[in-house]
Amino acid sequence: MDKEFWKTAARQVCLAALFGAVFSLLALALAAILVKSFSLPQSSVTAIDWSVRCAAALFSGVLFIRGERSLCKGAAAGLLFAVLTLFLFAMIGGGLHIDGFFVLELVVSAILGGVGGLLGAKLRKT
Repeated sequence: MDKEFWKTAARQVCLAALFGAVFSLLALALAAILVKSFSLPQSSVTAIDWSVRCAAALFSGVLFIRGERSLCKGAAAGLLFAVLTLFLFAMIGGGLHIDGFFVLELVVSAILGGVGGLLGAKLRKT
């Protein structure tokens, strides 16, 4: 592995994680408006939050990860995405809360990021 590979890999991982964080922030802001407008039950908020975060972790890998070792780069992007959103929503919401759900979110984001990275690499090969 040469220096150029690691530079490209770091750029892909960072771009994927940033895109996922921005996408989830905007999508969840829109979802909050919809939940407030239609008086949806509080239990739907958690489902919407998880759905948006999972979609962001998956599709950011598909869009930004390419080349060799795409599974590892996608998983790294998923982990970085989960950490970025933790701090982003902590700044917005006013508190940092790390619990069992965050550990689950790390695992799910890494798996979905890895799958997204594999899909992104395969889509660009054909």
